[in-house]
Amino acid sequence: MHSLLKLLDRITATSGALVAWLVIPLIAALCYEVFSRYVLDAPTLWAFEVGYMVMGTHFLIGMAYALRTGDHVRVDFFYGHVSAKKQAVIDTFTYFVLLLPVAGWLTLGFWVKVTKAYASHERPGMSAFNPVIWPFRLVMCTAFALLFLQALAQLIRCVMVLTGRTPPGDER
Repeated sequence: MHSLLKLLDRITATSGALVAWLVIPLIAALCYEVFSRYVLDAPTLWAFEVGYMVMGTHFLIGMAYALRTGDHVRVDFFYGHVSAKKQAVIDTFTYFVLLLPVAGWLTLGFWVKVTKAYASHERPGMSAFNPVIWPFRLVMCTAFALLFLQALAQLIRCVMVLTGRTPPGDER
């Protein structure tokens, strides 16, 4: 079980670290757009769609990383004041009843959208650049698959806490 958790954590950490570097080309593209638009009076055709796709990728892939590191938003007016076992009960319910089904459903739903967009060469139609949309939809599908895997890892950790075992890399 420890090796499975370490593998899932490594996948999440690696994808989060790789995607964090997307901030650099995003900043470069936006700075170029501002310079081109206001100094050269020649706005780009591609900056808007590249910007939302790169930022969306950064945010979406970051969901699993935030869950892994405990950096997600949690309403903890009582959660922070209960024992680790009670926290594990709350988290088990949340992961099993809410997060895993929703992340699985969205992964499958986005996979259907990826295949349809790829087959039809669908484009967003939001600018003159108008790239094919299936790569960004694939990012969405991948992001929710990563979130599903990390939620599964967190659920396993909760079960370990409830059974008295210490999970590896426990963030509690």
